[in-house]
Amino acid sequence: MLSEITIENLGVIPRATAEFSPGLTVVTGETGAGKTMVVTSLRLLAGARSDSSRIRQGAAKAIVEGLVDVEAAEEGARAAALDAVDEAGGTVDSGEVVVSREVSAQGRSKARLGGRLVPAAALARFTEPLVAIHGQNDQLRLLSAEQQLAALDRFGADIPPLAESYRKAFREYSALARDLKRRTAKRRELAQEVDRLDYAIAEIDEVDPQPGELESLSETIKRLQSVDGLREAVTTAVAAIDGAGALEEFAGAEDAEGAADLLGRAQSALQGTEDSEIDGIAARLSELTAALTGISGELGQVLSQLPTDPEALEGALQRQSQLKSLTRKYAPDIDGVIEWRRKAERRRSQIDISPEAIEELERRLAEAKERVESRGVSLREARREAASRLEAEVTEELHGLAMPKASIVVAMRESKPTIDGLDEVELELKATGGARPAPLAQAASGGELSRVMLAVEVVLAKTSSGATLVFDEIDAGVGGRAAGEIGRRLAQLAEHNQVIVVTHLPQVAAFGDRHLVVTKEVTDESVTSGVRALDGEERVSELARMLAGLDDTETGRAHARELLERARADAAPRASTTAAAG
Repeated sequence: MLSEITIENLGVIPRATAEFSPGLTVVTGETGAGKTMVVTSLRLLAGARSDSSRIRQGAAKAIVEGLVDVEAAEEGARAAALDAVDEAGGTVDSGEVVVSREVSAQGRSKARLGGRLVPAAALARFTEPLVAIHGQNDQLRLLSAEQQLAALDRFGADIPPLAESYRKAFREYSALARDLKRRTAKRRELAQEVDRLDYAIAEIDEVDPQPGELESLSETIKRLQSVDGLREAVTTAVAAIDGAGALEEFAGAEDAEGAADLLGRAQSALQGTEDSEIDGIAARLSELTAALTGISGELGQVLSQLPTDPEALEGALQRQSQLKSLTRKYAPDIDGVIEWRRKAERRRSQIDISPEAIEELERRLAEAKERVESRGVSLREARREAASRLEAEVTEELHGLAMPKASIVVAMRESKPTIDGLDEVELELKATGGARPAPLAQAASGGELSRVMLAVEVVLAKTSSGATLVFDEIDAGVGGRAAGEIGRRLAQLAEHNQVIVVTHLPQVAAFGDRHLVVTKEVTDESVTSGVRALDGEERVSELARMLAGLDDTETGRAHARELLERARADAAPRASTTAAAG
């Protein structure tokens, strides 16, 4: 639901804020006052192409900002809109989203969604499930074959689950068909791919790399390359601590005492003096002796672990070369090589071009085709039943919209299977009882098409709610009782949806829950317009003005009051029915 919009420097409007009713909001005003700018603003917020010629003369830019309450929409539309905001990185505050559009005099356009700068297309993705704008320049929605089919599917309550079941079967069939085509048409290429994968997997398996192996191997190589120096350093240290005689390589050498022996002798000499200070020193010497013994043991362990195989370094270097060969071919590191092999094996398992595999795939494809045809027929039957009811209900609405001899035909034609079914759907219009049905684009004028669209929306509103529907000059070329019928249907549509309508007819305006008027002030220098809400006697005066300019007569104002009272009385039963249902 659109809560409000703010317009700056658009057309003849320097600045205006308009708040919309959750029900029916009517927008009126004199010709040239700028009523269309309200709809233009909504189109900009919906991602339409910007036009710098719409900027107020003398202004550097035009800005439109809207506040949208997404919580009022149906679950599916709300989820789609919130996904668009999330994709843009925008924010949602208490279920409301701020959208804006800025158009410079140079033609550049900026769009924002939830406070984030986005392409205009992002606004379109956000508003599409929430807002539908209907006017003589916005009929592509109704004329689109996809939208006509979608309208029929929304109307039939039992169609959506059948359509989803069909789409699932069609996707399975399409995937199998693509797989079979790929395997048969590219058999040679696939065979070559299998050979490449087999060779690569075998090469990796022969080396059998382990996670993190290359890094640990590098450390081993460094130690092997400096093993002689390490051994000399360790043996020298052990000989200094324990004496040369403690090492086999020094056997036969002069048996010089080590540091540990000397410290032990010093400790023994100091023991038993019965002098507390000297005893303390002896104790510290004992600690040093124990520490040296521990260090000697650790050095001995290190010495025993140092490689003694002269071929160990060569083996490690060869292993490193094998691992680096894999990283040059398949991935930057060993973990990547292992992951590449896993994916290659999975891909290899998916490629089977043997005759047996082809036959099995053909069998599965035939079964999938049967499911598509069976579910497609069920979907067709449901659509035909819904089409019959839609024709009758839309035609009845048209008769009340000053099109007494017109009727709608929902033409269904069989087609090749697509994601949407086995049928093509087209809405056709019969202008008179004896006329041949023709596509809407050919059979209906702009004003007639708007009324057809209103009739369709009124019928579809019985199965949906929470949308924002905008109608611009839908009552063109209509007057009298027919105008009143249009007002009634707009009010009916507004029971479960937000409806915004730009109108020049008092019979339509009288049904509004909120009445906005676009006023115009003309000076020698400029034309300025503003938007304000009407209530009470102001609304009566505006309706009287619309009644052939009778706002300055008591008779005209009396007629306006009567029109308002009739509209309220007509809306009261529906309001009470809606309240009771809720």
